[in-house]
Amino acid sequence: MGEARRVVVTGMGCVSGLGQGVEATWARLARGEGAIAPFSRSYGEHPGLSFQGPAAAAPLLDLSALEARLGGRALANLDPLSVFAATAAHEALDRAGLLGHASLDTRTAILFGAGSGGNATFEDGFSRIYDRKLGSVHPLTIPKSMLGAPAAQLSMLFGVRGLTFSLSSACASSAHAIGEGMHMIRAGRCDVALVGGGEACLTLGSWLGWAALRTLAPDTCRPFSTGRKGLVLGEGAAMLVLESEAHAQARGAPVLAEMAGLGAASDAHHLTAPHVDGASAAIRAAHLDAGLALEAPALVSSHGTGTILNDRTEAQAMRAVYGEAMAGKTVIATKSAHGHLIGGGGALEFIIGISALQHRLAPPVLNRLGPDPECDLPLALEPTPLDCEALVSNSFAFGGLNAVLVARLPG
Repeated sequence: MGEARRVVVTGMGCVSGLGQGVEATWARLARGEGAIAPFSRSYGEHPGLSFQGPAAAAPLLDLSALEARLGGRALANLDPLSVFAATAAHEALDRAGLLGHASLDTRTAILFGAGSGGNATFEDGFSRIYDRKLGSVHPLTIPKSMLGAPAAQLSMLFGVRGLTFSLSSACASSAHAIGEGMHMIRAGRCDVALVGGGEACLTLGSWLGWAALRTLAPDTCRPFSTGRKGLVLGEGAAMLVLESEAHAQARGAPVLAEMAGLGAASDAHHLTAPHVDGASAAIRAAHLDAGLALEAPALVSSHGTGTILNDRTEAQAMRAVYGEAMAGKTVIATKSAHGHLIGGGGALEFIIGISALQHRLAPPVLNRLGPDPECDLPLALEPTPLDCEALVSNSFAFGGLNAVLVARLPG
């Protein structure tokens, strides 16, 4: 094999409770604003078909630019998950200057990560059968709800004929998608990769499922804080354009960051309880892959769900890996602002981390009540100036499926 090719980030796009677009998202984070608010949703007239609680719901989307390019019916009959994906991908490709580019034809891959498929489409089908007694479901129920739908829709919408697929590893899904897209470019299997993920899980069945696990906070998300009571669900999508450095240079594309490394490891331990060894192994592997010394100053975007066990285990893993070098890190936990996007969380947090490096500012961890001695980390508790070039972004998922990404500012 030849020498691995250097991979760069040339485009980013996102939608979440914080807003539509990277600029709008960053502006709110830099001001220390969060999107978690009281949320409720009802289905029909039955009191049992409703839920309420804190959540970070996506705003009403402005689809005018996307529809102007692709046609007013381009997003018709899509599950919200695919609409979120298309919105984020359009922004990322537009910022990269790749909309309509010849490279999208055969030398581009799409890797989309999600924890589940079209939840809203599934629930519409159940409502038709059990609530409205219609005896049948919409004919597009399977094509809309299948886990592969967002990747397929992105391929059709943007004319990508290269390798296209979805992957699912719970809360690490989009981080795995980004890392594997990087490896595909390094290996020469493609020149461009449209990577990321999303989730549209603010639905009755999903909400009740998380509530049954007793993981949902009744108030808000408080990562690494005393008095934390659980996670808060969010929704949306985040997508990045990765390219080989040579391909980006040849077309004069702006380089936002270097996509430097992936560390992946499985706990082989428990379906819901994390283990410090798996998380530690993923962090070490990411540094090794990126050639980033453990002692190097870095911004660490934590998984930071706000649950008792996950935060404690992640803090233990970071201290085990970094030791005294932990003092040279700045740790952020942005789920306190945008909630948990499940399969899309890794990609959104990676984009936010890159934005933080670009702006030389760490957004604050919100909703903190006080320090937890078991989660002793150098947290950014207010907007904090940064003096580092590297980002380490953690995603630790149910099933012990861990992915850690590393990026650097272009140099």
